[in-house]
Order: sequence, then structure tokens, then C-alpha cells
Amino acid sequence: MKNLPEYDHAIVGMQADGIATVTIRSANALNILDSAVIDDVHAAVTQLAADSEVRVLVLRGAGDRAFVGGADIKEMGALDMDSARTFIDNLRSLCEAVRLFPSPVIARLSGWALGGGLELAAACDLRIASNRAQFGMPEVKVGIPSIIHAALLPRLIGQARANWLLMTGDNIDAAQALAWGLVDNVVPLDRLDEEVDRMARKFAGNGPAVMRQQKRLLREWQQEPLETSIRNGVEEFASAYATGEPQRFMAAFLNRK
Repeated sequence: MKNLPEYDHAIVGMQADGIATVTIRSANALNILDSAVIDDVHAAVTQLAADSEVRVLVLRGAGDRAFVGGADIKEMGALDMDSARTFIDNLRSLCEAVRLFPSPVIARLSGWALGGGLELAAACDLRIASNRAQFGMPEVKVGIPSIIHAALLPRLIGQARANWLLMTGDNIDAAQALAWGLVDNVVPLDRLDEEVDRMARKFAGNGPAVMRQQKRLLREWQQEPLETSIRNGVEEFASAYATGEPQRFMAAFLNRK
């Protein structure tokens, strides 16, 4: 087992099959994001992104009360315009590191996911929640807009539902989040780890090169014109064969037959 980085606010784990885990922890039981927590989690995610052995990343909060209960209101309440810009840009950088992580990222959502915590979850590729999870964007209730990766929400759940979530500041439960498409699966809390592990192993069982390629394409398709994405797909398909993964996985498939 390789030496794993150590941080005060991010516990890093790595399994032999390439499943990495970053556990967010703070002095608060809801894993609140202050500047120190943001910096540590960002450093952990960035270091794992450079590790070619990582096939999938699971992002979770310490304990089951919360994934992340939001950004630190005590710290934000003391900000001025310049320090506010620095604080939110650091959170933006963390969410971008997750969104652009080269391998798939699964958010394990056991409890509260509010504000910056929901933005962090939205930056992940898959969101698996317990039936006790609660979701909300309460920023307008404390005098600030929902920004940075809240911009992903209209794409995930549609403009009307994003309007409701961001402008009312009210919470929704796991069942409603599933119905809206905000999360991908909801299971009882005592089955959450089992389901997260099942999906992580599914991702890890595919070729690492094709999973990174597919994730990159999905991100590019959000920006490119449809015609460009379709045309570029020809070269993307061909380039996959340079990795040797199609030959290996197709041969295994045919041998099973």
C-alpha cells in the first residue's frame, strides 16, 4: 500500500482495486466548509487526480449526519468584499477539481447536503443518497446568492425546479430529490455503503482509460455544439484502440460466449 497524504480535514483512503475515498471532516458534526477544510479537501482531491492508479473517487462526509452542511456562516459573516471573493473562489476551485477529476466521482450523501455542500455534490458524476438525506440551497435566507456550481442545477433538475430551490431557500427530502433527478439513487441508510461500494466497483471494473475518456467527453459535450461532438466522436472512437482496452475487453466478452 502506497503512502497516503494526511490532512487535518480530509481523510484519504485507497483500495487495491483503485477505489479512492476522501472523507470531509471539520470540528462541526455537519462537516461545515471553512477555509481550512476547503484547502485540505482541495489538496487531497488534487493529489489523487494525479495518481494514475485511481479508477474512481468516493467523496463523503465524516459520520452520517451530513455530507456537507454548507459553508461556514461564522467565517462568511466576517468577510468584506475582497475576502468574500477569495473565500468563494477557493470553494469554486474545490468544486472544479471535483467536476474535472479525471476518473468518475461518486458522492455518498448520508444526511444534510446544503449550500456549498450541495454544489460540491452537484460537481460529482453520481449522487447516491440515504433515505434520510436532506437537500437545500438556503443562501438567499442569509443575504447571499447561490453561485458557482449552483449553475449546474438547471441542467440537472430543470430551470423551474432550480428556480424553486434557489429562490425559496427551502429544503427537499431524498424522495423528492430522486424524483427531480438531483440524486441518482436512494437507499436506506444501513445500505448506503453497500450501494456506494457496488457502484464504485462497477466503475473500477471497466477499463480506466475508457472511463476517463467517457468522463472527459461528457464534460466537453456540455460546451460543444452537437455537430462538433458527433464529428469528433469518430476520432475518439479510433483513439480508444491505442489503449488496448477494446481488444482486451471484447476478447473477454467473446470468450464468455
